[in-house]
Parts: sequence; C-alpha cells; structure tokens
Amino acid sequence: MTQMVDWDLAVSTAATLTAGGPRVSITDAADVVNELRRLTDVAEQHVAAYTGLSARIDHPPVQVVDRPDWVRSNVEGLQLVMDPVIEKIQAASPPKPSPLGGAVGTVAKAVGSKATGIQVGTILGFFSSKVLGQYEVFSGTPGRLLLVAPNVLEVERKLGVDPTDFRLWVALHEVTHRTQFTAVPWLRDHFLSEVNAFVDATDLDPDALADRVRNGISALAEAVRNPDSKASVLDLVQTPAQRAVVERLTALMTLVEGHAEFVMDGVGPDVVPTVESIRARFNARRGARNPLDRLLRRLLGIEVKMRQYAEGRRFVAAVVEKVGMTGFNQIWTSPETLPLAAEIQDPDAWVARVVGAAA
Repeated sequence: MTQMVDWDLAVSTAATLTAGGPRVSITDAADVVNELRRLTDVAEQHVAAYTGLSARIDHPPVQVVDRPDWVRSNVEGLQLVMDPVIEKIQAASPPKPSPLGGAVGTVAKAVGSKATGIQVGTILGFFSSKVLGQYEVFSGTPGRLLLVAPNVLEVERKLGVDPTDFRLWVALHEVTHRTQFTAVPWLRDHFLSEVNAFVDATDLDPDALADRVRNGISALAEAVRNPDSKASVLDLVQTPAQRAVVERLTALMTLVEGHAEFVMDGVGPDVVPTVESIRARFNARRGARNPLDRLLRRLLGIEVKMRQYAEGRRFVAAVVEKVGMTGFNQIWTSPETLPLAAEIQDPDAWVARVVGAAA
C-alpha cells in the first residue's frame, strides 16, 4: 500500500511547531505529574458518586504526558482511523501509468504523503499546546486517559487560580469521559461503528475529491479575506451521506461533552472550593482569543466543539432537572436511547421519547 500520509513527518512537524511549555524545575514538574495522577483517582470516586455510573470494564491508569507524547499518541490513533480510508481510496482509484515509468495512485499523486504529513503535523502542533486532557478512544479497548501536564500548568498560571483546585476540576471532566466509556461498554463500539459508517460513505471518485479540495482552499482564502465568514473546512469535505453520519456523531459528542461539563461543575462546589471562580475565569479565557487564533479554531472545527460544550451542558441540565440523574442515565441504555440531533435543542422531546416511554 502506498503511504499517503507520512506519519513520521507529521510527528516531527508537530514537534517543530510545538512550544516547550512553561518553565518549571524538575522537582516541580514531578510534583505536578504525581498530583495529577493522585487527583485522577480522587476524581473517579466523586464522578461515580455524583453520576451513579462506575466502570464495568478494566481500564489502564491515567497517562500524564508532555506535548510531544500527546502528539505521538494521537498519531497512533489517527493511523488506526485513517489507514482503512486510505486503503478504500486506493482500491477505488487504481494506479495509473506515470510518464516517468511505473504507476502512481491518482489521489496519492495529487496530495502527496509528505505534504499531507506536514498538514497533519501542523494541526497537531496547534492542538498540542491547547489540550488539557483527552480520553483517547481509538488506540485500543476501552481507550486511555491522557492529561497534558505542561498545558494544565500553563493555564492555571495564566488564570491565577488555586493549582490543586484547578487540577482536580480538569481531572473531573476527563474522568467523566473515561467513566462514560467504561461504565457503558457498548458506547465505544457504537462510536467506532459511526466512524466506520463515515468511511463507508466517503465519495471515492477522484474528481469529486479534487473538487472538495479546491472548495476547501477557497474557503480558507475567503476566511482570510473575510474574518466574519462562517465557513469551516469540515463543512466542505463531506458527501451528503457523510453529513447524515456527522449529524449523529455531533449529537453523540455534544452529549458526552455536555455531560462532562455538567459533572465537573456539579461535583465542584463540594470538592473544589474555588470552582465558581475557576469557571468564570476559564470561560473568559475561552472568549478572549486573538483574531488569528479564532480563525484557526473556526477552520479546524474547534468552535463547533465549544458550542457542543454549551449546548450539551444545557441539555443534560434540563433533563436532570426534569427526571433526576437516574432518569437521565436511561440515556446510556442503548444506541436507540441516545439523543437525536433535534432533541439536543429540545430536551423535553427526549424525555417524552425515552423516559416517558419507559414509564
């Protein structure tokens, strides 16, 4: 199989673009790592008590990583997701004779593994200094929890918040994600099946792919010329069949992100005394992006992620207020009880369909 993404180049590109992180002594760095590990265990107990969910399958311990380690972990996950797509594209696009002799795959020739590797590395380099934590579901069952120590340290310093409170607050969010996937064992398989459905819906016609690439470049150019443009590159790389899958995936991700936001603040007052101050300063920081940062975030779809946090939190809060946490937890019964995209905006509709039907 011709390599369409130079993964090694992606890692090295990200490493070149990634800043080293805040200045800290070796002793202090070790203290941060040890405390994040300890607070992850503390958070797990609080999340279980608050949500009524607890792990039903074993999971590996938290990995406290630096920025390069986070990049390498995500490259491993991306390879597992993208390699099947690459195989499908190459199978549907037989190699054509090259004027220089031999055969060159149509799509591989058009894009180039090194160019794609640089693009992937550039995106990961941007993310590597932003992500505080992540539950990485692609690398194996049931997934693994990552906390990015230099980013946690950098943000807590910029916000001027209590370090232990902030670290526990972050751990509560990420541990909630781990709890979702370990307390609901079918959730990971369902998520991966939707990703596979997205792959199966990929338009493999080389001309159609080329058109979407050109449209993506046009969107980038328009966004640079017009900062108020609402275009996102992610909106331009989907076939109609893929959009249906993306709608379901968006609803699922809005649920899991909103649930984590709801839990981290709901647990907070009892165990994180400064949670209100942390939330206020954190939200202010989210809104105080420089124009270039906002542009990149919109183009990369991160603004969609921010909306998922807010919309998902509102959905979870509304359902819990109406039927309690036990009623809300019926959401984890099966894929059929997950909220539809329209129900995210109309929690009463979900309650009527799922909880009402059960009653």
